[in-house]
Amino acid sequence: MRTYDLVVIGSGPAGQKCAIQAAKLGKSVCVVERCEVVGGAAINTGTIPSKALREAILAATGKSPFMPRFADFAAAKRHVSLRDLFAACQGIIKDEIGLIRGHLGSNSIDLRTGVASFRDEHVIDILGEHAREDVRAEKVCIAVGTSPARPTNIDFDDTDIITSDELLRLKEPPASIIVVGGGVIGTEYASMLAALGVKVTLIEGRTRLLDFIDAEITEALQYHLRQAGVTLRMGEKVVTIRKVEPPPGAKTTNNIMVEAVLESGKTLRADCLLYAIGRQGATESLNLAAAGLKADDRGRIKVNERYQTDVPHIYAAGDVIGFPALASTSMDQGRMAACNMFGQACESYGKLLPYGIYAIPEISMVGWTEEQLTKEGVPYEAGVAQYKEIARGQLLGDEIGMLKLLIHQESRTILGVHVIGTGATELIHIGQAAMAFNATVDYFVNAVFNWPTLAECYKVAALNGLNKLRNV
Repeated sequence: MRTYDLVVIGSGPAGQKCAIQAAKLGKSVCVVERCEVVGGAAINTGTIPSKALREAILAATGKSPFMPRFADFAAAKRHVSLRDLFAACQGIIKDEIGLIRGHLGSNSIDLRTGVASFRDEHVIDILGEHAREDVRAEKVCIAVGTSPARPTNIDFDDTDIITSDELLRLKEPPASIIVVGGGVIGTEYASMLAALGVKVTLIEGRTRLLDFIDAEITEALQYHLRQAGVTLRMGEKVVTIRKVEPPPGAKTTNNIMVEAVLESGKTLRADCLLYAIGRQGATESLNLAAAGLKADDRGRIKVNERYQTDVPHIYAAGDVIGFPALASTSMDQGRMAACNMFGQACESYGKLLPYGIYAIPEISMVGWTEEQLTKEGVPYEAGVAQYKEIARGQLLGDEIGMLKLLIHQESRTILGVHVIGTGATELIHIGQAAMAFNATVDYFVNAVFNWPTLAECYKVAALNGLNKLRNV
């Protein structure tokens, strides 16, 4: 039995960064991955596939002709199948998998393929397709991620009632689809499918989508979704979901329709239903009890601020520990866990988390929202820049984008940045850096930005906010 300083279970963003950081500290590291390909959900079923699909759809609908990988789709417009779109995305996924394997190999990290299961708190059994082996770990990091939640009372399959995993395997877009859940995943896929001409109905139990986002940005998103043809059913809850026979003349892909009955008594029918409410920690096969651990009812593992579990030498990081469950934060959590377990000093600006929602249009934010500031009694002013008043926005043809700065009325520091429109997830990091160093609105007023760029939005929004502070 080989002994390692660290065994990492899972090769997603958290597992990768934990393993590489430990290797950089001179530790012997083994990564156990249950799938034949590395990268976890982020590379294979989640972040990268969905974002690659988004770019392919934007090219196919003529909204983004600047993506060389999808140049053929720009000419074809909407006359492409989902199979073609997904096939184009495979090159990106393969490249990412190759990069990860290369990084693990160049850091002398052993990679084992198989299902990991604790025999005790130090020994891990690895059940592969053709063999079984065991390893001993002085330290362990659990980074198994999550999978889509599948309530037992719903009859999931591969084509009619699906999760986000099955959506990526559809051959053709459905004629119509009901999306249950207005969170990040549901909103992103609803906007993508609507762009392809699918009739989309989005059901959300709350009164607005993405309630952690600034209300003005959410309102703008909802407006543009409606303009794209999405029917929003807000404040509605689904009671039952079942398959039914289609009425004569209904457009379906396989002569089946899905019926969703709402708590309000409404009955909705569509060719397909995407269930996008919640994800479940992938901890079932770990035999956590043998290591003295347990997961909650959603498969998540509790950790402290050092990412330690209740067993001191076992750590956990990434989506499996719950909020915020972002690939970006998972990477940093993995790095921090490795530093903590081996006594390496480390620092994180984790309180300034940028959020990115890759809907159409794109959204990103960092810091406080107006609602939070109002609730806490913090005096603030908002400065806004519209893309249509920025030269780069005109060049891009984006007339709907906007950037908003939230400015403290007394200290003039930046409290929050909110963006909707082209490049939002890139643009947000300027504000994130400024906030990390307690910059005031005067920095953006006095800074010189390349012109024409979208970054100029910061100067325009800062001037707008400053004028309001001066009552101009």
